[in-house]
Amino acid sequence: MKAIKLIAPAGLDNLKLVDIAAPGEPQAGEIRVRVHASSLNYHDLGVVLGRMGAPDGRIPMADGAGVVEAVGPGVTGFAVGDHVVSTFFPPWLDGAPTIPDFSATPGDGVDGYAREAVVAPATAFTHSPRGYTHAEAATLTTAGLTAWRALVVDGALKAGETVLVLGTGGVSIFALQYAKAMGATVIVTSSSDDKLERARRLGADHLINYRREQQWSRQVLEYTNGLGVDHVVEVGGPGTLEQSILATRVGGHIALIGVLTGIEGKVPTGTMMRRQQRLQGLIVGSRQHQIDLVRAIDATGVKPVIDRSFPLEAIGDAFRLQQAGGHFGKIVLEY
Repeated sequence: MKAIKLIAPAGLDNLKLVDIAAPGEPQAGEIRVRVHASSLNYHDLGVVLGRMGAPDGRIPMADGAGVVEAVGPGVTGFAVGDHVVSTFFPPWLDGAPTIPDFSATPGDGVDGYAREAVVAPATAFTHSPRGYTHAEAATLTTAGLTAWRALVVDGALKAGETVLVLGTGGVSIFALQYAKAMGATVIVTSSSDDKLERARRLGADHLINYRREQQWSRQVLEYTNGLGVDHVVEVGGPGTLEQSILATRVGGHIALIGVLTGIEGKVPTGTMMRRQQRLQGLIVGSRQHQIDLVRAIDATGVKPVIDRSFPLEAIGDAFRLQQAGGHFGKIVLEY
């Protein structure tokens, strides 16, 4: 069967299409899944560029969606023909987070889903939302669940609250969609007027071009009558965190998700203390979080925004598009 392997030294030109043996029959507690789609995340990009220390020959991609082909003894909850989607932390089933690294994350610590079939524990998957294509389902493992946890699990988002979303990548667009579905007001930032207009069509209430408004927290305060937002989906990191703090209300919540501007920098702790804000770091979520997300999608009908699809063998081109930053929403692989 077809698979992609990352050959040392890492880099986009060293993502090689190979033929590997198909997996055998699932054992007790396992299922075999014919994988049909994956989606790109910045974590995956870090892996294939060699920033995460993945070993020679690693099969990348944390996200995988497909169809159950076989069920091992003792498996309940899945049947042949079910549409399923992978989880980011397979050992984290429920409860508080306990995993401090990516040692169990597919595509990083273990082989991922850039392959046509896989045998894995049944608990490494959940059902896909009803009516979703495989490509749509594959966007949920990392980006969709991250946005859900940030706003709903950690943020306890309520109708009528205000959410600030930075940028128009996968997590941010999901956050916009989920927030609007739950009755929130949403402010979106971008450097592109075209992307801001697309965000407006998805329901964004206020738009800020941060190239023109470099102190964009001031514009946020204007939109919120000087109070600041209830929640920030902070994907930038040190380069945007100060503005996010200034844009958040007293007692507000900042979900620290991304490090697009770097991994180290100054934090205005005095401002945070005076404003009594909560800065919550997070990485994706548990299997139960994903089950809850799928249930919410089934109820609301929210569909992901897919910018472009590539075949598995064009994975390098897909990552180059991601690097260029020209996409809106998600980039997917279908195979």
